[in-house]
Amino acid sequence: MTQKWTVFLSGEIHTDWREQIQNGAQTAGLNIEFVSPVTDHAKSDECGETLGPEENKFWYDHKASGINAIRTHTLLQRADVVVVRFGDKYRQWNAAFDAGYAAALGKSIITLHDPELTHPLKEVDGAANAVCQTPEQVVEILKYVLLEK
Repeated sequence: MTQKWTVFLSGEIHTDWREQIQNGAQTAGLNIEFVSPVTDHAKSDECGETLGPEENKFWYDHKASGINAIRTHTLLQRADVVVVRFGDKYRQWNAAFDAGYAAALGKSIITLHDPELTHPLKEVDGAANAVCQTPEQVVEILKYVLLEK
């Protein structure tokens, strides 16, 4: 068994892609700790209320983004691999930021998205080590890099 790797799963929160990757890795016997930003949209938006009520939407969002960044930046720095999923239903600005932050940290990046998003994500994909279209492809890459042959 190889050493335990940490894989940060960033991006789209409206489908089960994280679970597909985690289940595939578990089935393959990969020694991985999966981490991610807070994926409960309401909790992520409302965490700034810890610092008190805020009437101004800008400051409401600013407080929440600062608190969320504590988790995200810490886990990105600790990660061995960063997987960034872009869905087609919503714009994932946070995911694009996570990819850029991971690139600045020199992390290995795997992007995951449908072919229709190739053009708008060309710069993000250009910084990635691999570009996948399915969670199964991500699992296959993780198997390749983690399992001793």
